[in-house]
This record gives sequence, structure tokens and C-alpha cells, in this order.
Amino acid sequence: MRRYPSSYASSFSFGPGPISTVLKALIAANAAMFLAAEFAPLNLNPILGLVPKLTLRQLWLWQPVTYMFMHAGIGHLVINMLTLWMFGGELERTWGTRYFLKYYFVTGVGAGALTVLISLLPFEFTQQIYSSATVGASGAIFGLLLAYGLYFPDRPIYLYFVFPIPAKYFVLIIGAISFFAGGGVAHATHLGGVLVGYVYLKSARIHPLSEMKYRYLKWKINRVRKKFDVYSGGRADDWDRRVH
Repeated sequence: MRRYPSSYASSFSFGPGPISTVLKALIAANAAMFLAAEFAPLNLNPILGLVPKLTLRQLWLWQPVTYMFMHAGIGHLVINMLTLWMFGGELERTWGTRYFLKYYFVTGVGAGALTVLISLLPFEFTQQIYSSATVGASGAIFGLLLAYGLYFPDRPIYLYFVFPIPAKYFVLIIGAISFFAGGGVAHATHLGGVLVGYVYLKSARIHPLSEMKYRYLKWKINRVRKKFDVYSGGRADDWDRRVH
């Protein structure tokens, strides 16, 4: 049995429609913080980035939040914002704006918190994490990639607009690019975003795949109704009753 309608499974997924107000705001905030850091008279990364030593010793508790809006370079920023645009829009339409924002910040802040905890482990590599600045939205981005791969595993996405690749594999490719572009210190944050996102989705009262199917079909039905001015009555109501 197909998990989704055929039109849904074969849709083109690169750049999922217009950019919503929330996505514009997130992208603008990240870009603004990057420009502010570039032109600031001092290095803002130790202040607004995530440095576990400073978070714990100096009680700079804002760092697990503000680090999400700092980036190490223009390439780092572009990759993260492009990924946010490609995969965030459809997840926002599926979940609704409030749940999307909640998930974005839960995975981002949760990844930061896990980075702090990992930095306390008695290993050589964690000592570098403890004293280095971690920056970037990659914790939240990896959470979004996980969610997209779980919700739309077989959705074909066209690589270079030619080669169709199932979303679950395309997400792995994008994740690998982001993972290796972030540097060794950021790997704990990347994996933290995946772990927090997985736990958060699995702890939902309603199974995420079922909720996604219901929300998406309702959205498609309402869109068709508005496009063709179809009002209550007849086949439309009958189909609506069968969508659960």
C-alpha cells in the first residue's frame, strides 16, 4: 500500500514553494548576525557562540541560544540557510508555524545543551569542545533533515534538476556536506540535533507520519477547493470524511 497519494510522492521538492514569513525571519536573523559579527570591532564568537567553559563558569547561559545565529563563514551560512529553505518550508506547512518554530528551537537549543554535556566527558577530544566556540544553526538544521527524512522518505528530489533521488538519501547527502563543512568541534552539535529531534518526534502523542499525512491531505484538499471554488457538498465532503 502506498504511504502517500501518487501526486504527493512524485512532486518536485527542491525549493518547496514561496518562503514563509517565519523562514524569511530566520534567514534574515542569521544573515544580520553574520554581518554584525563581520563588522564588529571585536570577536563576537566567544561571547555569542557556544563555549561550554564560559557557559558553565561564567554562567553565560544565553550561549546555547545565540550560537544558533552565528556562523563561521559565508559558506557555512549559505549551506545552512539553503538547507533551511529547501526542507523547512514543507515541514512548516505540515506542522503549522507554531510547532515548526518549537521544533526548530528545541533541536537547536537541545543540541547546544548536549554539546555542553559532551564537553564534560573525560576524553581528549572533548577538551577541545570544552574550550572552543561552536557556532551555527546546524544543530537545528540537522533536526530538520532528520524530520524530513522520516516524513518524506521516498519523495524524489532532483539532484542538479536531472537525477531523482529519494529524500532519505538526499537528506544524507546534504547532511554529510553540512557535517564535514562544520569542522570537528561542531560534530557533537550536529549529532545532538539529530538525537534531540528523534527523541522529540518519537515522544509525540500522535505518530508523526500519521499526523503528517492528515495535515498534508487536508492542506491539499483546501487548496484545491480554493482554486476551483468548490464548496461543501457532494464528493468533496465525502472525501474529506475519509481523510483521517
